[in-house]
Amino acid sequence: MSGRVVILGIYVTDLAFRAPRMPVLGETIAGSAFKMGPGGKGSNQAVAAARAGADVVFCTRLGNDAFGEIARKTWAAEGITARATVVDGTATGAAHIFVDETTGKNAIIVAAGAAGTMEPADVDAIEADIAAAQVFVTQLEQPLAVARRGLELARRHGVRTVFNPAPAMPLPDDIFPLCDYVTPNETEAAALTGIEIRNADDARRAADVLLDKGAGAVIVTLGEAGALLHSREQSLLLPAFECGPVVETAGAGDGFTGGFAAALARGEGAVAATRFGCALAGISVTRPGTAPSMPTRREVDEVLGRMAAAAR
Repeated sequence: MSGRVVILGIYVTDLAFRAPRMPVLGETIAGSAFKMGPGGKGSNQAVAAARAGADVVFCTRLGNDAFGEIARKTWAAEGITARATVVDGTATGAAHIFVDETTGKNAIIVAAGAAGTMEPADVDAIEADIAAAQVFVTQLEQPLAVARRGLELARRHGVRTVFNPAPAMPLPDDIFPLCDYVTPNETEAAALTGIEIRNADDARRAADVLLDKGAGAVIVTLGEAGALLHSREQSLLLPAFECGPVVETAGAGDGFTGGFAAALARGEGAVAATRFGCALAGISVTRPGTAPSMPTRREVDEVLGRMAAAAR
């Protein structure tokens, strides 16, 4: 069983620059590399889930332009079913990504473009897709009302929901009871709860706040420290996977969420799905790009197999 995952989000074309540091206002510095490729949290998650073996449907809006054509070619190559409305007169989104050439860490500016004009009606149009899915995923790069509508429809049809609250922003408490899993990173968990995340214990305290708001379970991704799976029943810190030198961390969180959703959709439990997501993210950071860095299910299974063998 592969399992169907419906993902609601945005596509942007990533414009990635590698340099030794960020310029200050008014300054120009020389970069060491530039690359253009597909991105956007929702689209990245769709690519990650598809390469991880899921049957993926992705809902968004595009402009009628060259960047929109890159999006369609990307999804076709990955076997993703696209529900993408084309909006004339509005550009497809783009993202500026600064990558520190020494550490691989990143800073990102996203302009959602056409996807930022999405409305709840876009989600109503794919209700049949959502009803037929095992897992529904959304984030916050498109308007909050659109994300909420997707979560509401998934809940109506008994479909498990994964909510990636990124980028960080204040949220109404009543969105959390719609979420079976909430997957913030440290920054997003801190923004949602007011608790600074310095270690796993801080992450547990922040996760408890979100459970009290009604979330079913919380997975706080902690970068090289791994991921904390926290619910009323269990609290487990699952380690990160070291799969080679870190080249670029942009997209790692999307890889985790997409891999986690794919594993859930094919019937894995929360612990195994979290471990799968960690392994997928661990591979992705050894490669440049966001969507292009996502590994296949075979590659992830090989990493998990080596870990299991080493533990015996």
